[in-house]
Amino acid sequence: MSTASTEKDRKALPLEVEIIRQARRRRTVFSLGFLVLLPLILVGAFSLAGPSNAQPGQTNLVDLGTAGAVNFMIFAIFSSVSFLLVVIVALFCGDTIASEASWSSLRYLLVTPIPRSRLLRQKLIVALGLSAAALVLLPTVALLCGWAVFGWAPARSPLGTSLATGPALAHLAIVIGYLALSLLFVAALGFALSTHTDTPLGAVGGTVMLVILSNILDSVTALGGARAFLPTHYSYAWLDALSPTVSWDAMTRGIFSSLAYSLVFFALAWRRFLRKDITS
Repeated sequence: MSTASTEKDRKALPLEVEIIRQARRRRTVFSLGFLVLLPLILVGAFSLAGPSNAQPGQTNLVDLGTAGAVNFMIFAIFSSVSFLLVVIVALFCGDTIASEASWSSLRYLLVTPIPRSRLLRQKLIVALGLSAAALVLLPTVALLCGWAVFGWAPARSPLGTSLATGPALAHLAIVIGYLALSLLFVAALGFALSTHTDTPLGAVGGTVMLVILSNILDSVTALGGARAFLPTHYSYAWLDALSPTVSWDAMTRGIFSSLAYSLVFFALAWRRFLRKDITS
């Protein structure tokens, strides 16, 4: 391949062009907009809610949700991590290739020409970037809403421990970082399915269904130690970062599990797409 051709390939589908394309899509606007709206909905729900039904001496994250801005942010993350954030990550990463096929533009992009590996890489970078933006947007808006409505207060845990605002925010940065890594397998699974189908709904829906299936199997205690091999087994390990002393054991295992699954799914995505006969 000539030097001029190689340089042309490197300039094909610049990241800024793909970012603008994806940012303008309605699914991006609606998804990020809903993450902004969710904390406002939660504030309204707390305002309309009656007294807590917890028994004396019992406290949970819901009861502590109004105990200050940081606690409200923790509750917003807790209420969305098992489904909403999974759906949004699956949407950004599962839709990215399949949508081009459904619009009959995938073949055009490859004829431009854009090398297949570069197309996958650029699409994946933007999809992961949007997913990361979603993970940062929700707690940021929740923190601001909690500050405006419930004020600042030390973060409290259901175990009765508390953290000053500064250390609590540092611990929450660990939480967000862990969620980004633990949800990477969702992104990889969605991306792999996106290279196997021309229907965006199939890739996104298939990803969400497989995550739900993993959660269901993880709830079957009869499986014993085998549950540790499920990709969602450590979904709530981030709760270990809310205590004054962070416990890293479960989070470390969750990160390694997610990275292992992600490598497999990304490899399958590349293998499939590089060999796929593009007819769309």
